[in-house]
Amino acid sequence: MSTEVKAVQKERTSPKLALGYGMGEVANQMSWYMINNYLTLFYTDVVGLTASAISLIMLIARVWDAVNDPIMGSIADRTHTRWGKFRPYLMFAPPFLAIFNILTFTVWPVQGTAKLILCLISYIGTGMIYTVVVTAHAAIVNVIAIDSQVRMNLSTSRGIGSSVISIVLSAVVMPLILYFGKSDTATAKGYMSVTVLLSVLMIPCFLIEAFICKEKYTEKLHNTSVEVQEKKRGFIGNLKELCKNDQLLMIVLSTLFGTICVTARMSLLAYYVIYVIGSYQMVSLVFTVMTAAQLVGTLIIPFATKRLGKRNYMFLLSTIMILAFIGLFFFGTVSTSLLLVLSFLCGLCNSAGALSYGMVSDSIEYGAWKLGVRQEGLAASFLTLAVKAATAFCGVVGVLLLSAVGYVAGAEQTETAKMGINFVVNIIPAICGVLSLVPLFFYKLTEKRVTDIRADLEIRESNNNA
Repeated sequence: MSTEVKAVQKERTSPKLALGYGMGEVANQMSWYMINNYLTLFYTDVVGLTASAISLIMLIARVWDAVNDPIMGSIADRTHTRWGKFRPYLMFAPPFLAIFNILTFTVWPVQGTAKLILCLISYIGTGMIYTVVVTAHAAIVNVIAIDSQVRMNLSTSRGIGSSVISIVLSAVVMPLILYFGKSDTATAKGYMSVTVLLSVLMIPCFLIEAFICKEKYTEKLHNTSVEVQEKKRGFIGNLKELCKNDQLLMIVLSTLFGTICVTARMSLLAYYVIYVIGSYQMVSLVFTVMTAAQLVGTLIIPFATKRLGKRNYMFLLSTIMILAFIGLFFFGTVSTSLLLVLSFLCGLCNSAGALSYGMVSDSIEYGAWKLGVRQEGLAASFLTLAVKAATAFCGVVGVLLLSAVGYVAGAEQTETAKMGINFVVNIIPAICGVLSLVPLFFYKLTEKRVTDIRADLEIRESNNNA
């Protein structure tokens, strides 16, 4: 075995690097938190959009994402600057993201079709710039570290950053919305004030990530003849090559359904707490308990993955989450204590998101080994697309289902409507959780196999450079 391979095996996780990558996730959550958790509620209860109008916005945005996200991933892969492939996007795109975040939570002084078009443009614009930033954020881990476990540790630090800021946001966002709006219910002024605050704070956090996360391995991993081949193939050719990576596709499929259970479900959770549990004030408590549990779950990841492996631990977390959703459907209203215990279990399992990124990193190594193609940006954009598609599913289907079960914006809900909201928020995600387990049966990248793949790639790279 070469000296270079031994050096790779001895790579250690830098606390400074972990901090920088975690700060990027803090910024990411500040950017998307309001959209993910409150945009549907804002559209129905404040802007006054109908269920069909919201569904149309979400559908058009996701159709565009299906084109936009892979293109951005391909652009990132082809980027070559003195700062690297991905850092420039973390340095220069966040201010534009902040502007569009604010526009998305603007109540435009128009009615009818004009209001719908302005909401659509704002939301699509936000999604496009978010794609630029989050693709760079997700992909950069693959060029700031080379060892699989180190990348998993950095993904864990990303999860810790997500959990910590989510705890804070869950505890303060709704109270701040009510405070700034000077009302017992959420108002346009409250939504706008909080969005401005988070958008401003987001920018320096992304800059910290860009400053700390230097692309140490970009030249090593990409300075080969494969780069020339990728340029010759073009975007469509590269996309076809990436689709041959069966292990990446399994993670994308699992993430698509799993995210509906976790991130996208959060966009409807406020309806459950407000109308089924019956309290605006409980929104912050439930969200805070979940995000605190997510932090605990994230801290466990490095130890659990070493013992069980990434796939097996993902399977375990998903199973617990499904059972917790079913428990919330039947027993969530029995007592506050039981509600919080089941919410804690849901939050604990939300940490599975960090596992997805670690598994994508392994699938990128597998793609380089099997196909001779290393496309961090395009691979990351696939996962981003799966997350946004899941969000759209709840935005499009969820709001239509709420309407179908009799939900009336801002009104006292009937018992039938409450039962329907409960079903939409808990049982449908549980079903999708079961579907997320299926692709995991076909995921074969154990920790040992990834180590062997990395060693083989090191030998190939040494021979190419000889």
